[in-house]
Amino acid sequence: MTKRPAAAAALLAGLVCLAGCAQSVDPIERLGKKAAQKVRTYGPTEDPYRRWGLTAPLAPVPKPPDRRPSARTAGPGLPPVVDRVPTRDRVVFLTFDDGAEKDPEFVDMVRELRLPVTMFLTDSVVGPGYAHFGRLRAVGASVQNHTLDHPYLPGLPYAGQRAEICGQQEKLKQRFGIRPRLFRPPYGDYNSDTVRAAADCGLAAIVLWRDADRLRPGDILHCPEGRNGASLTRTTTETLNRVQDQGFTVARLEDYL
Repeated sequence: MTKRPAAAAALLAGLVCLAGCAQSVDPIERLGKKAAQKVRTYGPTEDPYRRWGLTAPLAPVPKPPDRRPSARTAGPGLPPVVDRVPTRDRVVFLTFDDGAEKDPEFVDMVRELRLPVTMFLTDSVVGPGYAHFGRLRAVGASVQNHTLDHPYLPGLPYAGQRAEICGQQEKLKQRFGIRPRLFRPPYGDYNSDTVRAAADCGLAAIVLWRDADRLRPGDILHCPEGRNGASLTRTTTETLNRVQDQGFTVARLEDYL
């Protein structure tokens, strides 16, 4: 009689041990060797701003104004010519010209940083590379007009200027289904015929830029593309560090102009 309780106790202890051993098996071991080989382990992900060479995230963008700030025009029905948006918000705007630089990493940079950028495209420079700018548009970039062939516009008569500007409006409409609102003249040079032609082509503003070392609210920046052999992402990082160092953030130009 005394042996039966001892046997029962031993049996119970064995069952407890089996249950405990089953729970202590590594979860991946339970999957089997082949299944375990398919399991990926991930380390901590790097913050996007660090990956792109920034020391801190970009500051949040203020709420866009309910009404776009008004800029002085040369006359009724003519678009304003601006190098800076009249605003008190501590924002600046990043703009890029031509479309020669097609750095695929720049698409990732714009997407991961949610970077509002404006691309002024020239058809003859972009060539067969419009798909790249389609990818940029898909991650939030804006595409605007920089003429068909990048001529010195004041050297052309009104009809020639109109053909350059309206022609690129049509190209961009065919490519992306939109007619740009903004126009940048090549080299930043224009005359009264340029302003009139831009108006006749349906453009809302002629956009220049400021190159001053000290930034002011509303400055429109002309970002270099591949300066001194550097990639577009690297030169953009340099610009963003300058913007942050002076206490600004980057806003979408089309929200203000």
